[in-house]
Amino acid sequence: MATAPNDISDVIEADRAHIWHHLIQHKPFETVDPRIMVEGKGMRVWDATGKEHIDAVSGGVWTVNVGYGRERIANAVRDQLVQMPYFAGSAGSIPGAKFAEKLIARMPGMDRVYYCNSGSEANEKAFKMVRQIAHKKYGGKKHKILFRERDYHGTTISCLSAGGQPERNAQYGPYTPGFVEVPHCLEYRAQVDTEHYGEWAANQIEEVILREGPDTVGALCLEPVTAGGGVITPPKGYWERVQEICKTYDILLHIDEVVCGVGRTGTWFGYEHYGIKPDFVTMAKGVASGYAAIACMVTTDDVFEQFKDADDPMGYFRDISTFGGCTAGPAAALENLAIIEEEDLLANTTAMGARMIDNLNGLMEKHRVVGDVRGKGLFCGAELVADRTTKEPVDEKKVQAVVADCMAQGVVIGATNRSLPGLNNTLCFSPALISTADDIDQITSAVDKALTRVFS
Repeated sequence: MATAPNDISDVIEADRAHIWHHLIQHKPFETVDPRIMVEGKGMRVWDATGKEHIDAVSGGVWTVNVGYGRERIANAVRDQLVQMPYFAGSAGSIPGAKFAEKLIARMPGMDRVYYCNSGSEANEKAFKMVRQIAHKKYGGKKHKILFRERDYHGTTISCLSAGGQPERNAQYGPYTPGFVEVPHCLEYRAQVDTEHYGEWAANQIEEVILREGPDTVGALCLEPVTAGGGVITPPKGYWERVQEICKTYDILLHIDEVVCGVGRTGTWFGYEHYGIKPDFVTMAKGVASGYAAIACMVTTDDVFEQFKDADDPMGYFRDISTFGGCTAGPAAALENLAIIEEEDLLANTTAMGARMIDNLNGLMEKHRVVGDVRGKGLFCGAELVADRTTKEPVDEKKVQAVVADCMAQGVVIGATNRSLPGLNNTLCFSPALISTADDIDQITSAVDKALTRVFS
């Protein structure tokens, strides 16, 4: 199905000479070709050699939720760009208004959508709003933003300042002041042995608030399910207590749904599983399934109203996102939502996610190197350990060897990678919401074979 390799040899050389790829060391490209993906259809992608792969990570970074080759999304984008491609976000657009209305209808309690370019930028918008509210209401004092160990919120300096993955942050300091870390909530690696770990982990947030001073803390930013930090589902009782704490100390709750949002966990948003009532929700990857660039910062009318003050010339949100004014994003997002609904992909995600967890649990029974399996919907992880008793992590090179073995079999999986010192030991799975039982079985079968070869 893919273009013949000799048709794009010039492309490979141009890539080698001029492209700076994301998250990768380029030294090997002096002797080997960079990987170039040339075509995708459904769950499959083809590289420049013509080799077919089943994609178990939705475009490498949890993005192509409805699969490849969706002509109706491409056509909607094409038609919109011909009619009106762009105008600055100080004005509205037809697809922007329509998508915002449909999005908000799926987010009870939320009211306003701010369009921007990426998940990192969406999080920056929320951070800026928290800081501006601190100045408008609290004389600048209630400006600190709490974030959680192992969570990730983006690539800008301020997002890295709110990032709980030390290897991602390394060499990019000094960081933006006013960001404070709270402990993780991974029960498999619980900091204490207690029957009520979820409540305990949440109470550690309160301890940080009391240490910093409640009158200095403006917001708490958390992923509903930690993504790149190891696919961490929250323990029982955690979110209930977190919300109590935020309410007690008048702290805004910012939920980062950049990965979990728009179906990944089997609901429209990950926070729905836990009864969370957020003040900010940020999203990006699955909003348009990668067919156009779009990110959203969504908030409540309570937050929005604080920026409506005609008597204060500096009181509105003085921010712009250039490509937040591009109409391709909301046009694609409208079709993306329609596909998810028409094909009942939320129910499919729940069913196929359960199958993947069952299959991974089967691998844990077969391979002692699998120490823990966790996940929600089609967002799953398997943590690899050298010893189940001590939970000593396997070496990161071994984890990457499993990923490479699966790739050689024609299955693309992910793993924590140079994020957490000594703990980059979790295999990550996030296949498209269109996955079938056969797809899931093919993915986990490849992992089974890879584990056998790497750890035999």
